[in-house]
Amino acid sequence: MTGTIVDMHLHTVNGASDSALTSEQLLSEAHRIGLTGVNITEHDRLWDRHALEKFRETAGLFVNNGMEISTDMGHMIAVGLKSYVSGIRSAVKLREELDKVGGFLIVAHPFRHFFDPVHYMRQGKKPVFLTLDEACELPVFKVVHAIEVLNGGSMPRENKFALQVARRLGKTCTGGSDAHSTSGIACFSTQFEKQLTTEAELLEELHAGRCYPIEGLNLGKVIPFGAVGVELDAEEAAASS
Repeated sequence: MTGTIVDMHLHTVNGASDSALTSEQLLSEAHRIGLTGVNITEHDRLWDRHALEKFRETAGLFVNNGMEISTDMGHMIAVGLKSYVSGIRSAVKLREELDKVGGFLIVAHPFRHFFDPVHYMRQGKKPVFLTLDEACELPVFKVVHAIEVLNGGSMPRENKFALQVARRLGKTCTGGSDAHSTSGIACFSTQFEKQLTTEAELLEELHAGRCYPIEGLNLGKVIPFGAVGVELDAEEAAASS
């Protein structure tokens, strides 16, 4: 397969307190399964520049230093920032900062727990029930460039609904494992047409939409997500209306 397969969403011990994945384990597993790129997305921080350069020297694959940022509209994957910027917990402010540097913004797992009313009730909130049309009108989708439609921590139904929203809105789709250990690395990832070597090239391909989400690389069987067509069945349609 040509181009670059990038796991666009994962966490390591170098920047995520909830991760058990070391950089050595990441490289070993990536090479074992044929993953050719990683977009490291620590929580609200970037890797130290010197540590990143040292890692890249021996990685043998494309490595990008992204970030997963907690915002007022949910978790966002930011590509292109050189440091954490004050005020970017506002999703609108985050988009403004990325626009200044030609960056790219992806909403991560937008419908996690969406179909689980117990999750909302435990928080003392009412369950959310939205139709596909109503979901497409959520403010977050007006702020981001793309939608993560495959996330390793989301349920299949949640990923499917994200894909439907992305299709309706004409948004670029990405996939990422959201891995915090070797388990699940590249279960979901993103296929790029080009062999990537720099962040500038990654940004160019993202902005042009020359990528698509895939699943199964870790199992040795790469499948484009939604290639045949993903539609709501009758039960899902009723639950989301």
